[in-house]
Amino acid sequence: MSSPGTKIQAALFDWAGTTIDYGSLAPMRVFVEIFRRRGVEIAIEEARGPMGRAKHEHIAEVCKLPRVAMRWREVHGREPGEADVMAMYEEFLPLQKSVLGDGWELIPGVLETMAALRSRGILIGSTTGYTRALMEVVAPRAARLGYSPDCIVCSDDVKAGRPAPWMNFRAAELIGIFPPSAIVAVDDTPVGIEAARNGGMWAVGVARTGNEFGFHEAEADALQKNDALEYQRRLAIATDRLKNAGAHFVVDGIADLVDVVDAVEKS
Repeated sequence: MSSPGTKIQAALFDWAGTTIDYGSLAPMRVFVEIFRRRGVEIAIEEARGPMGRAKHEHIAEVCKLPRVAMRWREVHGREPGEADVMAMYEEFLPLQKSVLGDGWELIPGVLETMAALRSRGILIGSTTGYTRALMEVVAPRAARLGYSPDCIVCSDDVKAGRPAPWMNFRAAELIGIFPPSAIVAVDDTPVGIEAARNGGMWAVGVARTGNEFGFHEAEADALQKNDALEYQRRLAIATDRLKNAGAHFVVDGIADLVDVVDAVEKS
């Protein structure tokens, strides 16, 4: 993919699970709630599956899960349709806004990693499955905590979300970086890794802090301390999912990214 002396010029970051909201927990509560309001209980694991997609697409994918579709038929006497998806999506947005307004922090290592990348002249962009309206809540708070990327591209800024590469391409355009092979795209979901590969960028998965592992930092630390074998088993599953999606590298968290940039530039 690269030639000797490749210089990384930009890094693109997803938000939940990569730079904020350790374990990507905030969206899960909302997905579970909007289905519960319709008499359909879904598990956190079912809500997590399509993470990384635009939120209306995410809801549609959950509706297609066999157990969810069966429960919907039992409650409503029919399959969930597009009108149901859009109704839930309209409820999702204000609920997600209320959750995102508080209750999350930057993931450890974000500020230090950004400073290290910027010291090399690397530009920082972001892509997200959140809509622009949701990012109007998230971005100002992240800025107050010290994190302000050079651009933010949302799922409703482009024709199609992940796994299409359009958000990555739009971010590259906004920060003026070409070719795509000069960019690392960092994400905690398989669909985000697919989008990076589809855009010809270096795909870096984050396992421990993100959606595939699915624990808050304190919970992850406790599991590692109290049941090291189970911790390693779960982390290996998360890592394998990202690798199987095509990640060139998988790290525990964003704090490890500088080592990845070094490896790419030496390859």
